[in-house]
Amino acid sequence: ATDFNTEDYYWTLGKCLEIEDVVKKHIAIMDKYDPKKNIALMVDEWGTWWDVEPGTIPGHLFQQNTMRDAFVAALTLHVFHKYTDRVKMANIAQIVNVLQSMILTKGKDMVLTPTYHVFEMYKVHQDATFLPMDLICDKEKVRDNREVPVVSASASRDSQGKIHISLANVDPRQSENIHIDLQNVTIKSVNGRILTASSINDYNTFDSPETFCSSKRIICLGVIGMVSAPPFFQDYIFIVYVFYVFVKRRNKPPSDLTVSLALADKIGAWL
Repeated sequence: ATDFNTEDYYWTLGKCLEIEDVVKKHIAIMDKYDPKKNIALMVDEWGTWWDVEPGTIPGHLFQQNTMRDAFVAALTLHVFHKYTDRVKMANIAQIVNVLQSMILTKGKDMVLTPTYHVFEMYKVHQDATFLPMDLICDKEKVRDNREVPVVSASASRDSQGKIHISLANVDPRQSENIHIDLQNVTIKSVNGRILTASSINDYNTFDSPETFCSSKRIICLGVIGMVSAPPFFQDYIFIVYVFYVFVKRRNKPPSDLTVSLALADKIGAWL
């Protein structure tokens, strides 16, 4: 769970993104026989499965949880978010002490994993309106003919009109400049939170329980917005106190990311 190199890291992210093809194939079949979408698609037990930690009981499937697992959670949730018109439930495996859990316990002690912090930060998408977005960014080619976009994103608008944009820069080497063009929109307030660590192999332990923790950070945006995402940073949550935001493509350097965000009617809640 913690002993892996950059190639293993990217391969894992490429593997987790394949859940989208699985979801799309199921949706295609369901759309054929249930075009009115009366029946929901439920995704059971997704997540990483590594060798158990040394000294633990093999059948109990106790494993550690690094930045790699946090990105698996973020990228997978972005996929489910994209198909909320059909996907209504998705269960990570599991919650406590087993596989990609959010909490680890030992006696009276408890540790929150990087995956926990992803779920905690993404709760702003619950009961919100999904906002489709087009995302242009570089891709990393990995073994088994997979490609991994260096940035993943998702967005929603809540009942108060706040827009939340979740971003994940999976590149362990460099930052990504993110350009956002907010056309004729008056922004009252913008802020963000970030989850990151010094290494993609870092994890929380009972002796060092806060190697990973999400922190608050103020982000200033004008009509033309730009933020810099540090290497392998997990997530910025943008909270924009307006009723809508339109983000369009702009000219950019090759290493930059451009996000194109369009509004849509509500098609479901975050899972």
